[in-house]
Amino acid sequence: MPRNWVQDVVTRTNALNADLIVLTGDMVDGWVMSRYGDIEPLGDLRAKHGVWAVTGNHEYYFCAPDWVKTFEKLGLTFLNNSATRITQGSAAIYLAGVTDAVAPKYGLQGPQLNDALAARRPDDTVILLDHRPGNARQNEEMGVSLQLSGHTHGGMISGLDKLIGSANNGFVSGQYPLGAMTLYVSNGTGIWNGFPFRLGKQSEITLITLHSTNHVLRS
Repeated sequence: MPRNWVQDVVTRTNALNADLIVLTGDMVDGWVMSRYGDIEPLGDLRAKHGVWAVTGNHEYYFCAPDWVKTFEKLGLTFLNNSATRITQGSAAIYLAGVTDAVAPKYGLQGPQLNDALAARRPDDTVILLDHRPGNARQNEEMGVSLQLSGHTHGGMISGLDKLIGSANNGFVSGQYPLGAMTLYVSNGTGIWNGFPFRLGKQSEITLITLHSTNHVLRS
């Protein structure tokens, strides 16, 4: 997706005036030297509590460490097997993130949820950024309250979503209640250049409102 498209996404996202912006991986296909000009507008994303991200599988195909450094210079903060506590008055959320499962194939650390949750408190509300939705049930058992994922592109085409769902434990698009946890799988904001087509699976910029009076922020 070219620079003007990315800039439009940034403009639309900032117009939502969200408290917090998260990117759940697969921001790029290509090397830093060839795609930096296209993704540079992501540095204009603004939110009161910051812009946070995790790596998806596609970052690893093109040297994820280089991309993480590049995105961090633009103002994104990565939560790769780590977490941060975000507070607003007496309310707080524990925002955690994990790396993608493909990382070990490139000599890098795979997802380590225990590391990401190491500093949580017993009463924390945990929001997890995990590029792949397939581990949602295990993450719920670990005490995650909300998981935000991508990876599936929403199935891209009606019918194909069933095949994609089978590779992701049935999670393809939208909201899934799982015990005490909610999983949300975004369709993604763009398209994948390996299959640049959508039919009945619209791309999205997702605005999520958190409802609680005791432990989490209102967005």
